[in-house]
Amino acid sequence: MADDLDIALVGGGLANGLIAWRLAERRPDLKIAVFEAGDAVGGNHTWSFHEGDLTADEHRWMAPFVTYAWPDNEVRFPNRRKRLGTGYRSVSSERFRERLTARLGGQIRCRRPAVAVSPTSVVLADGSEIAARAVVDGRGHAASRHIRLGFQKFLGQEIEMAAPHGVARPVIMDATVPQSDGYRFVYLLPLTETRLLVEDTYYADGAELDRDRLAASIGDYLGIRGWQPRAIVREEEGILPIAIDGDIEAFWAEKAGVAASGLAAALFHPTTGYSLPDAVKLADRLALMSDHSAAAIHAETRRHSVETWKARGFFRMLNRLLYFAGDASERYRILEHFYRLDAPLVARFYAARLKTRDKLRILTGKPPVPFGNAIRVLARHRLTGELA
Repeated sequence: MADDLDIALVGGGLANGLIAWRLAERRPDLKIAVFEAGDAVGGNHTWSFHEGDLTADEHRWMAPFVTYAWPDNEVRFPNRRKRLGTGYRSVSSERFRERLTARLGGQIRCRRPAVAVSPTSVVLADGSEIAARAVVDGRGHAASRHIRLGFQKFLGQEIEMAAPHGVARPVIMDATVPQSDGYRFVYLLPLTETRLLVEDTYYADGAELDRDRLAASIGDYLGIRGWQPRAIVREEEGILPIAIDGDIEAFWAEKAGVAASGLAAALFHPTTGYSLPDAVKLADRLALMSDHSAAAIHAETRRHSVETWKARGFFRMLNRLLYFAGDASERYRILEHFYRLDAPLVARFYAARLKTRDKLRILTGKPPVPFGNAIRVLARHRLTGELA
């Protein structure tokens, strides 16, 4: 075996990258390495989060990664348009990669795909085996029979316009577009006066992504708004998990003692799919540990994942209503109904820190889906996090 590392981080995405960053800050004595299958860490993404998602200290250490920041954001629906007076931040893969590479240097090993992991070793595709006191698997979502998911599918184009686009703030949901393949909305990030990230997004039952259809839909959206693209600077696409229900204990039992991070640990907001806040919190937890043995890191990642999952049953209940209680073309009404609520409650929703009274307020008012359908959907599922 080679290396004899303290910690081998398998996968160079957001979660493992932030773990490596925090360990380098707080525990420079540890010998760590990141093994990434691709040509570079960070992939091709834009990760976003709301100001209220992080604590003041988390904002402080995440500041080097923040590429874009806005003081507010908005949502648009056929019968409601609302400006939310909370800050919004985005991290680009390029900035993420630059910062990690500058700090970690040779500790990042690209084009090194892993074919097998154990709590204390990694087998790479070239046949070499890496020994470590602990291994953290952060290679993203993998299908599990113990977790039931819907999907958030998107194609994004970063477009340089021929003239100023006039979008003053992020539009995190523009659901005034025709509804198809589930709940559809367009997501807009104004990067500069003339550059705009446009994502066509669907909350859908299946994981198939028809890239050509989404590209055509973006073109239609631009045309309706009179925007003339000068160049498509960059494209990104994704299929993010949306949690419906599951047995988190059985999910972790499958891992056979291997620690996990990010989507591989089911750490994402069940309804929005945002994963950066959870990645930040796990990175802090691991950096503050005094014992970085395989058993200790597995126990900590498992504990954090299980506790987080069990605390978010309400969000999975809302997702079941979103996916099963109404016609697919009418799913937008559930979100439209939600945004009638005040901005502080919406901020707590995004941060997954709802109070009991918040949950009651979300469920009150005229139901956005047929009442009988909602009762039948909820009756078919328990709220313990287990598959029904």
